[in-house]
Amino acid sequence: MEKNTLSLDTLCAALCRTMGVDAPETSASFCRELAEYAEKTFGGACADRIFMYNPDAIGQWVYEKYGFLMREVTERTELEIPFCTVMPSVTPVCFGTMYTGAQPEVHGIRTYTKPVIKTETLFDAMIRAGKKCAIVSTANDSISCIFLEREMDYYIYPSVAQVNAKAAQLIVEDKYDVIVVYNGNYDSLMHKYGPESTEALSELRANSLQFAMFDSMIKELWQKHNTLTGFAMDHGCHEIDGGCGSHGLDMPEDLNIVHFYKAHPAQN
Repeated sequence: MEKNTLSLDTLCAALCRTMGVDAPETSASFCRELAEYAEKTFGGACADRIFMYNPDAIGQWVYEKYGFLMREVTERTELEIPFCTVMPSVTPVCFGTMYTGAQPEVHGIRTYTKPVIKTETLFDAMIRAGKKCAIVSTANDSISCIFLEREMDYYIYPSVAQVNAKAAQLIVEDKYDVIVVYNGNYDSLMHKYGPESTEALSELRANSLQFAMFDSMIKELWQKHNTLTGFAMDHGCHEIDGGCGSHGLDMPEDLNIVHFYKAHPAQN
């Protein structure tokens, strides 16, 4: 297995471009495939809503082997983009790059630590353009920590179930331009029981079903918006001694991921 060639640092600028917003100065150039897909689907217009569902640690190899457990994702999306995440392939480093468009040496997180990122992020770019942003995540996880101190809303809960219930409520309320939802359930059980364990794969299935619920709600309730939805993980994983799972190494199993996107044009 070889490493994917498209870097995850190209995502941030593509999301900004899709919304018609200037990307952070330190972000890499935009992912052309995503930007062109959205532009074509929206008929040359911009998106006015982005909904990013961020499950943790679902590697490309997991999708290729257990894609039948993610059929709701593949059935509800149109664009698959193979990315290579960054090193070390751990959650705060990778999400730092995903939402700044910068390499770790630029955004500042280079180990498994969770400081507030001081460089400009997707959220700063959106806020500067007058957009309302929200993060919905479990307490003490990377996304709950590294993007704090912005003029945006943070909904932090003890459990994944509470996170998803709040995210559904926000879809109903329809007051945010950008919503990011984090679910770390596959990652948690992958570490404990292994990436291919029944316990972990049950959570992979749960992630797929959860995304389908969100997408169904968005399709029904956000019909007046041009909306981009994404099923977008941070890194992959591999099995280690003792049947447990891990990640963080410079290897395709940890670095190769596939994101899934769907553009929903506004219904006139």
